[in-house]
Amino acid sequence: MKALLRTLLGLCILSQAAFGEDWPHWRGPYFNGHSSETGLPDSWSPKGENLLWRKEEYATRSSPIVMNDRAYVVCRAFPETIKEGEKTVCIDAKTGEMIWESIHNVFLSDAPAERVGWSSVVGDSETDTVFVLGLGCVFQCLDAKTGKTIWEHSMSEEYGMLSTYGGRTNFPVVFEDLVIISGVMTGWGETAVPAHRFVAFNKKTGVAQWFKSTRPKPEDTTYSTPIFTTFKGQAAMVFAAGDGAVYALQPRTGKQIWKYQASTRGMNSTPIVDENGIVFCGHAEQNATDTTVLGAVFAFDGNVEGEISEDKLLWKIPKQTLGRSCLVKLADRVYFVDDGATLLIVDAKSGKRIGQKKLGRSMFGSPIVVDGKLVVVENSGRCYVLKPTEKGVDIVSEARLPQGEEVFGSPVISNGRMFIPSIEALYCVGKADTAVTKTSRLPYGPESPAAHDQKIAQILLAPCEVILAPGQKLELEVRGYNRNGQFVKTLKDTIITAAGGGTIENGKTYIAPGTGMAAVVLTAKSGDLTATARARVFPSLPWKFDFSDGQVPPVWIGANYRHKPAPLDGQKGLVKLSTIPKGTRSQAWMGQTDLHDYTIQADFLATQSNGRLPDMGLINQRYTLDLQGSQRLQVRSWVARAELRFAKTIDMTWSADTWYTLKFQSENKDGKAILRGKVWPRDKAEPKEWQIEAADATPNMNGSPGLFGNATDAEFFIDNVQVTANQ
Repeated sequence: MKALLRTLLGLCILSQAAFGEDWPHWRGPYFNGHSSETGLPDSWSPKGENLLWRKEEYATRSSPIVMNDRAYVVCRAFPETIKEGEKTVCIDAKTGEMIWESIHNVFLSDAPAERVGWSSVVGDSETDTVFVLGLGCVFQCLDAKTGKTIWEHSMSEEYGMLSTYGGRTNFPVVFEDLVIISGVMTGWGETAVPAHRFVAFNKKTGVAQWFKSTRPKPEDTTYSTPIFTTFKGQAAMVFAAGDGAVYALQPRTGKQIWKYQASTRGMNSTPIVDENGIVFCGHAEQNATDTTVLGAVFAFDGNVEGEISEDKLLWKIPKQTLGRSCLVKLADRVYFVDDGATLLIVDAKSGKRIGQKKLGRSMFGSPIVVDGKLVVVENSGRCYVLKPTEKGVDIVSEARLPQGEEVFGSPVISNGRMFIPSIEALYCVGKADTAVTKTSRLPYGPESPAAHDQKIAQILLAPCEVILAPGQKLELEVRGYNRNGQFVKTLKDTIITAAGGGTIENGKTYIAPGTGMAAVVLTAKSGDLTATARARVFPSLPWKFDFSDGQVPPVWIGANYRHKPAPLDGQKGLVKLSTIPKGTRSQAWMGQTDLHDYTIQADFLATQSNGRLPDMGLINQRYTLDLQGSQRLQVRSWVARAELRFAKTIDMTWSADTWYTLKFQSENKDGKAILRGKVWPRDKAEPKEWQIEAADATPNMNGSPGLFGNATDAEFFIDNVQVTANQ
């Protein structure tokens, strides 16, 4: 009975908005860009016609969502000031008045401020919470009514998630009791090599439940959003990944169902799946089967398992660049807007072209479908309502946003209102007195009842990823799932072992080692089935790393792939490699994120290549002390906003082939973060005075210690790392 109830709950969540008015996911209640509402106006004008409100304070590149008559959007906070960051805003959907805002800093990111809001909020009506991944990889669960932070993870410091110059930020999604987030991550142990990875957290507690990697060493970060569907009664999460493949995973377990290798590079367009399980998607990169051809739109039957080969495609249209926007399907046709803003209409079964229409110059957002018509908002601000015809579409109406008001997000619809985001304002369009009716429909087939298959075919050990203190106890749970990834029961008769330190008590409680650091792999076994979880154990400060064991510390995040052990004048240390593709400029983190008021120190020796030196430095409380090859010393937090947001730079003469000691201190005082740094030749006495000191009035109050380096021009060596609490 419990299994059946869970199956019914899963079905309700897969169709949770079928009878509601919310738009909790940027692709809508059905994950396919469709609204079931009717009665919205066919025309509007930014000058007043059917315009309910326009608010410049919510300018954004993000697509909004709407839940319980509250709209949510990600915006820049205090732009072009020393307080600049990012914020999640909750808005009264009827009036446009702000209900609350949650502001936090962007730190240790290469992404420019203009990329804030690349991702969108996702809402969960069951718990009345919203989830957001920020530009700097802070992943938050917020109370939807108040904006209070319920839990958060710094995905860069904890998992090695990248925040690069392009600013591509992935979208969280909610499934039953899980919230799932992804990104390219360079972690520790078996996850040290970068890959596009997924982490499923318990949505109420933030505790990690499963962890899944795609193919290692992807070419790109991406922002394709996972969507949920069913294939022959099996619940599935479908997404396009950084490795150029389209995947289907079981959302409760992360087990792969199938994979189609579409491209050699990362894909950004979000797939759609129709009521028959047919998958439609596209990209603008090299095709995996012919790298001389850029772009393709394709369809295949998702009711399969394993690798999907090229000959299993139902159809494919090469040389179509669908690099950003998503497709929609309406009746028996597929509509998509290519990167050059040309709308193409093709037959869903054959891929045969039916028509096309030029809509503008560039396309970032995605079309939506409402009341049998398409709504398309092009990048330069052209807003169209289009009606399908026998040979294509007719323009029902066209509006134009003011000059320069670009649109990177997509329109959304909820309760008789359409919301359109731009980089200058958020628009709300509708008629205040319109009676909106809705149809009731399930977008996908039902999931097979779990009660029909109670045989356990796979197990999970949870929590799957955790940080502990020495001697701390961790209660473990082994959960059994059937072949389709449906929960069957919690297992009691499993054998759990710990490799790397610590003990198992009463068969289910892990006790961390009493002293020292440890990188631990926990393994649960039930018959022939196994599952693993991982723990990193950190004692209180001080810490010392002299690399005498000839290893990169296994507990460090983002280090092992980009650094290697190296002999140093008869001793042992690390070298920051210059031969790692896309890894020569990187950050690594050493421990937990709640540390503050501490000092980190290390020895560095730079090589020189073609007259150029590397950049090398330390991370403290989410700030960087960077000894730059350009003969400067800099303290900063957000790379792309260094001089405007917070940074201090001084001249610093230094040379290759000389050991230098760098020392970096943080202190929280009077509501500010005080950062102090110094550099000196290792064989000389330490200077009494700090050489660089800066105060951040919009402070980062805590953060993991770490290393920064850019070995693109030349490699460098590291030794004698120490982290101590301030006296």
